[in-house]
Amino acid sequence: MGTIRELLAIPLLLTSFRFATPLILAALGGIFNERSGVINIALEGMMLFGAFAAVYGSGLTGNPWIGVLYSMIAGLSFALILALVCVTFKANQIVVATGINIFASGLTIYLLQVLFGVAGTSPRVPRLPAVRFLGITRYNPITFIAVALVPIVWFILFKTPWGLRIRAIGEHPSAADTLGVNVNKYRFICVLISGTLAGLAGAHLSIGEGSAFVREMTQGRGFIALAAMIFGKWHPVGAFGAAMLFGYAEAIAIRVDFAYIPSELIRAIPYFITIIILAGFIGKAIPPKAIGKPYFKGED
Repeated sequence: MGTIRELLAIPLLLTSFRFATPLILAALGGIFNERSGVINIALEGMMLFGAFAAVYGSGLTGNPWIGVLYSMIAGLSFALILALVCVTFKANQIVVATGINIFASGLTIYLLQVLFGVAGTSPRVPRLPAVRFLGITRYNPITFIAVALVPIVWFILFKTPWGLRIRAIGEHPSAADTLGVNVNKYRFICVLISGTLAGLAGAHLSIGEGSAFVREMTQGRGFIALAAMIFGKWHPVGAFGAAMLFGYAEAIAIRVDFAYIPSELIRAIPYFITIIILAGFIGKAIPPKAIGKPYFKGED
C-alpha cells in the first residue's frame, strides 16, 4: 500500500512535468518535420549539442538566458545540415540523421576537452532561475514554455493556413505543389523548427535542471521523444500525453524506492516502456503518407 500511495502522490505527478519537458519540446519539433514529410531521428544529436551550447553560452557570458539562446542556435545549426542535405540535395534521411547523432556525440566530447579541459563533466555555470510550484516542486521557465507550446502548436497545425499546407505536403506533396505551395521550402522551415525546439530541450537538461554538461547527458531522450510523437499519432496533445507518461516513468525510476528490485532495473523503466510502446503501437499509428520521401517537382 505504501508503494501505491507513493506512485499516486501529488509531488510525484508534479515532478513528472520536469522530466517530461525535454520530451515535450523535442516531440513537438518532431511533429513539425514529420507532418511535412521529413523523418528526423537526429533529435537526439540536436538535443545533445544544444545542452552543450547552453552550458558554454552561460559560462562564457555569465547569463543563463544567453545560454538558452546558444542552445537554440546549436539545434538550429544541426537542423540546417539535415535540411540542406535531405531536403535540398535529397539524401537518405535516416542515414544523414544517424550521422548527425554520431557527429554530435563526438563533437561534444571533443569540445569538452578543448574548451573546458575535461573529459566527462563541464565546470558548473549559472543556471536558469526556478520557481516553486505549490510549495512542492521547482520548475524552470523552459517547463512553462514547453506546456504553453502544446496548444500553440495545435492551433498552428490545425487552425491556420500555414498548418494546413504543412499537413498537405506531408500527405500529398504533388497536389500541394499544384496549388502553389513550395513543398521543399516548407519542409526546410519545419526541419529548422524541430532543431530549434530540440536545442531548447537540451538547455533544460544542462542549465535548467542542472548547471553543467555531462557527457552523453541526453541518454536517449531524443529517441524517447520520437516514441512519444508516434504514440501520440503526430498530434501535439497526443504527444504531450505520451511525453507525460514517459516523464512519470522517469520520476518513478528516480524517486520511488521498490524493495528487492535493483536500482539499475528501476532506472531502465522509461526505456522498457519505450520498447513496449514502439513494439505494440507503431504498427497501429499511421504516419503521413509522404514521410521519408524526397520531393522532386513534377512527381506524382
